[in-house]
This record gives sequence, C-alpha cells and structure tokens, in this order.
Amino acid sequence: MAVSGSAESRSINDVELPIPNFIGGEWIRSSTSDALPVHDPGTGELLGHVPLSTDDDVQAAVAAAKEALGAWRATPAAGRVQILFRLKALLDEHRDDLARELSREHGKNVAETAGEIQRGIENVEHACGIPTLMMGETLEDVTRGVDCETVRQPLGVFAGITPYNFPVMIPMWFWPYAVATGNTFVLKPSEQDPLTHQRIVQLAVEAGLPSGVLNVVHGNASVAQALVEHPDVVGVSFVGSSSVARDVYARAGLAGKRVQALGGAKNHMVVLPDADLDLATDSAVSSIFGSAGQRCLANSILVGVGEAYDRLRVGLLDRASSLPVGYGLDGGTFMGPVISRRHRDRVVGLIDQGEREGASVVLDGRGFQVDGYPEGHWVGPTILEGVEPGMSVGQEEIFGPVAGLTRAGSVEDAITLMHEIGYGNATSIFTTSGRAARDFRYHAGISMIGVNIGVAAPMACFPFGGSRGSFYGDLKAQGKDAIEFFTDKRVVISRW
Repeated sequence: MAVSGSAESRSINDVELPIPNFIGGEWIRSSTSDALPVHDPGTGELLGHVPLSTDDDVQAAVAAAKEALGAWRATPAAGRVQILFRLKALLDEHRDDLARELSREHGKNVAETAGEIQRGIENVEHACGIPTLMMGETLEDVTRGVDCETVRQPLGVFAGITPYNFPVMIPMWFWPYAVATGNTFVLKPSEQDPLTHQRIVQLAVEAGLPSGVLNVVHGNASVAQALVEHPDVVGVSFVGSSSVARDVYARAGLAGKRVQALGGAKNHMVVLPDADLDLATDSAVSSIFGSAGQRCLANSILVGVGEAYDRLRVGLLDRASSLPVGYGLDGGTFMGPVISRRHRDRVVGLIDQGEREGASVVLDGRGFQVDGYPEGHWVGPTILEGVEPGMSVGQEEIFGPVAGLTRAGSVEDAITLMHEIGYGNATSIFTTSGRAARDFRYHAGISMIGVNIGVAAPMACFPFGGSRGSFYGDLKAQGKDAIEFFTDKRVVISRW
C-alpha cells in the first residue's frame, strides 16, 4: 500500500500506524503488521511505530534498486551531483527543524543534533565533488603504440545498516557517496530512532533523486541479515557493535561482497603533567558525557600520567557533578537521556559490575531523575576510579555517561594500557610537548588520534574508521576511501 511521498513528515510517520518503507520512489507500508514503538527517550511520549519488515519487503527494495541501476549509472556524474547540490541546499534550509526532530527522537540536546546534521551535510557536500574524485588515470605509450588508462565504474546495489547513536549522520557516510558514484542503495536504519532520516529521504526526493536509487527498509536484525545475504547486493556498509561487525564481515566476505564494518570502541584520553589541565578537563567532559556517552569516539578511559592524575581527577569530578542534565529541547541542557529503558538498565548493570570488580564509584549516576520527566531514561554523570583493563568496565564499551579513571607512570605505560584492550578506534593525548605528541602518534596503533582534541572526529574529506576489533574491512567511511569502496578501477589497454 503506497502512501503519498509529498506529504509532511507527520503523514508518513503516523503514530497509529507503522512508518512506511521507501521502495521504488514510493512510501509503502510493510507487508507485516508487526511493529515496535518509537518513544521520546526524555518524556516517554510515543512518536510512532517502526515495522519489522519481512523478507518480501527486502526483496522488493533490492529489486527496485536493481531496476533503477541502469538508467542511474548512465546519468552523467555531473548530472547526478546536481541532485546532491539541491539536497544540500534543502538540508541547510531545514537544519533547525531537523535538529529539533532529532532531539525528540534521540534525546541529545539541540546543539548536538545540529552538529550531527551539519556533519551529514558535509558528507553530501563532499560527495558533490564526484566528477573530480571519480576521475581515472592515463599513460600513453606504455609500450610503442599502446596506451593504458583506468576508469572508475559503479558496482551495483549497495546496502547500509546503521545504528541509533547518529541516525542522520551515519547513513550519510554511505548512501550519498554510493549514489553519486552511480550505484543504487538500500538502507536499513536503526529501529530505535528512524523518523528523522525519513525527512532526509523526503528532501532527497524533493531534490530530484529518481525512483529506486535510494530505498529504505525498516526492521530488526532479520532485515539486516537478509540484506547482507541477498545475491543482488554487491557491498555492505555497517556500523554497530564489534561482535555484529565481525559477523557481517564474515558473511559478506564469504559471499564475495565488498564490506566495511565499523564496530565498537574503548577509547583512552592520555593527559600528561605539562598539559593545559583546563582544556583537558573541558575536553574530557565533552567527550565522555556529550550525547550521554553514546558515541564511538567518546574517550571513556582517562589516563592521568604522573602528577597529572590528581589534578585531572579533581577537575573532572567538579565539572561532572554540576552538569545540567535534562530534556534535550529545554534550554541549558548539556546532557540528555540514553536511548531506551533497556539501554539504561544495561549501563547501570555495568556500573554495578565495575563496582563489584573493585572500581570505586566516586560520582554515581544510578537512580538519577530529572524533575518533570519521570518517564525519561536517565543515567547521571558517573565516574569510576581505579579502572583496570581486566575489569568489565575497562574492556567493554559502556556507551553511556561513564568515565573510568586510571593512572600511568609514563606515556609508554599509557600506550601499554591501550594495547590491552581489543579495540582500536580512537585515542587522544593532551600535552604541550611536540615530541611527546609525535611519539604517541607513532606508537599508539590507533586509527583516529587527537592531539589536544577530545573527540577525534575526521571531517568528511578524511576517512573515518578504527583498527583491530573496531573495524573489519579495508576501506573506511568518508574521504577517498568512500570513492574507492563504491567503485571499481577498470584498466583499459588499447592499441589503434
């Protein structure tokens, strides 16, 4: 059953009915009546229902993408990006409304959701450079009378499976590049907060994206698995937990598909005695407690080197204990709720476990409540002291507003601590010593490194992705890697 694609968001995200999939240019209700509620995590208000789409829905979406592929690939690159230019303009026009919608759906404050929208826009903007970024190379007379050239060509239908923590930005790490390079795309967004990206798709349609080029199928893990295993899907982009990323990588690789699977993180911020402690403390607070800790770049383990530890501890405790926690749309809110009651219980359970394993809870956010919002999924800022790599809170990604404090005698000791963790996503060092910063960068073995930066988030023109247990694949998100991932280099050798 199709639903009008030109209506406002309320008509396609009806609270009473499951929100529609977007297949072949139409908003289509899933073939199932099974659905999950989507709630405002701050108020508990019901925002809509997301369908648990069926294999038939997946088949229809992939078929629509496959059908659209020929005409879309034949569209000149300069023509494809004109649509993305128009989309960028529309995103700029609607960014304030999108930020408010995203705050209701996710819980982050409006400043954070506006930042997420901006990061998504930057990826669209970078993808607009495809006519240059997709260029090949030539060399004449590789031998007498023979010329050689490479051309980049799209591969087919790609799929994206994305998480709840950045429900607008992360899909836009993938599909704008895929469609700009001439592929078509099927997106499976998170079932926990899929509503705002529906508006992004509406704007893409308004910008002129042809039917079938971008498709959206909502659902749970079964939809994701169906996309990974579909024979007509040539590549998969995934962001989520490391255990699932590893499984997606194995399944897709076994089927001969391209795959970039971004997993979890357990990031360390290393603070040296010569650091600007005010800057380090402010950066730690923003990194750990921003977005209620629900981001893969959060530096959740703070390593104070030598005498820096005590000063860092005092400053962090002072700042964290006075953070304004509340509803994301209320003025003055720094930190909002976590995404769901289930996730709140998981975070609290890990704090409990850390305490049992010997960490000291010096700031306790368990049982935190916000006046006027009794149904919110609240966890207050929490600080655990004495966190060791052997503890669950020293190894597992908590994905909540929980800081772990630990000591190190030197930069080398801090790096050793980092290497006892299975992840390798991001890390930061705070120092005024160029030599220390260079040594850290040289030996850290981590993919994204901040120097006096609390959140080492690359701009769209640089690759985003980790190492070790944080990433499975060869080519990462964003930057030149995105162009490499969504195209194949074809070599043509000619004699005339």
